[in-house]
Amino acid sequence: MPKAASKIFAGARIRDLRLKKAMTQADLARGLGISGSYLNQIENEQRPLPGPLMLKLCNLFGVPAGYFGDSDELHRIQALREIMGDPLFRNAGMNPADIQASATRAPVLTDRFITLYRAWRAGVEREIPEDAGMAEASEPGRISGGAGLEAPEGAGPAPYDAVGDWVQAARNYFHDIDRAAEEFYETERLGEGLLSERLMKYLSDRHGIRVVTDHDLDRDGLAWRFDRRGRRLIMADGVPSESMIFRVAQVIGQLDFSRVLDRPVRSSGLPSGDARSIARVGMTNYFAGALLLPYERFRQAARELRHDLDQLQRRFGVSFEQVCHRLSTLQRPGAEGLPFYFIKTDIAGNILKSYSATRFSHARFGGLCPRWNVFRCFASPLQLQVQLSRATDGSLYLNVARTVGHAATSYFDRPRQVAVVLGCSAAHAQDIVYSAGLDADDERMVVPIGPGCRACTRTDCRHRAVPPAGMAIDTGSEERGVAPYRTLERRPGQEIL
Repeated sequence: MPKAASKIFAGARIRDLRLKKAMTQADLARGLGISGSYLNQIENEQRPLPGPLMLKLCNLFGVPAGYFGDSDELHRIQALREIMGDPLFRNAGMNPADIQASATRAPVLTDRFITLYRAWRAGVEREIPEDAGMAEASEPGRISGGAGLEAPEGAGPAPYDAVGDWVQAARNYFHDIDRAAEEFYETERLGEGLLSERLMKYLSDRHGIRVVTDHDLDRDGLAWRFDRRGRRLIMADGVPSESMIFRVAQVIGQLDFSRVLDRPVRSSGLPSGDARSIARVGMTNYFAGALLLPYERFRQAARELRHDLDQLQRRFGVSFEQVCHRLSTLQRPGAEGLPFYFIKTDIAGNILKSYSATRFSHARFGGLCPRWNVFRCFASPLQLQVQLSRATDGSLYLNVARTVGHAATSYFDRPRQVAVVLGCSAAHAQDIVYSAGLDADDERMVVPIGPGCRACTRTDCRHRAVPPAGMAIDTGSEERGVAPYRTLERRPGQEIL
């Protein structure tokens, strides 16, 4: 049975275009020949954008149909750009127009190709000798006994990548788990009194499990240990209270809701083994977040406080990161929160977590865009960094970033330096406290960012580290810009990057 076409929710982009033209909802509704209430539902992501109406919008605002494309298409395009940057495809000759056409006209075939490439790449990396360089492994024919796209036996997607793709496909929302956590919160009346005390009392009364501290646990590099036989949840000394209560919530999920947590994993289609084990950990974490920040209570509080992260953190007694992560999961049908993306990175630019309910996406391989405010955080720990940024597709985002993690516990402690960034379409700026004082109409306030250098189509960026994939390179010009080369669309027979 053929897969039904995915619905396109483009409310934020429609609102952005309308505001740029200084049009009211009533003005636009009249121009489209629809009711104001119907347009309001579309702009608030409550109704999908029908094809005929999309064509009217394209004609009215002078934008291509791809402007309203869904996030899946953008992710395909970006993945293809990165893949074409592999030396394996140096003569493939796919320019940006070819990549766009592949993702738009043959999405199923494109998805299969991306899956095949990633499986091959994972196999290559498993076979790289410790003293071999990555450039060597990228060349065709370097795999044992094979050439071209022949994958080693047993090759498959990396477990973390497979789980990440699965979570992204679910928009980081798992209804049954969310409902179970919310019902448990209300049934046990966890909102009455100090949440940490009530959860530890429940764990003790229901399961006979005590929460204790071990001053030597961190010497083994451990934050906690669950001693089932001794009926103890052992926490390392110095673990923040927010982390401790999160672990208590995880244990409750494991003990009382194991079937609920396992259900989405069993139906995920993920391969058995590491991928499913990682997914089960993810569902346990999801339950804990949903229990500490019950859906409707948290969604209402977020709207009331205009998504002020510090106030939400204090109201619910959780960490800054937990608040940001939870905001990215509020996608319950009919009761959606604002569509946020959430990314956690370390100081070297490695992606530790990444979820998006928006069109925004980042490079899967390679570093993030250095112009992003998340990297400024490390120069000013624990201080909020607010930024208006424009993606390569023209979308305008409001981003908030900050370092997270614990402070050093001794002179010899070397805590991990990480930061999180939470972003949303600037069309929702009126609902976000961090828009105060920002002028989205002043382009001097807007920072152009990209998904990563190889997948980025900007050619005038002085921060570019490597040329964009799929473009021809010209170093023979008498002109010199911010980079020591110019990039052009490839002509037949022309060498590409």
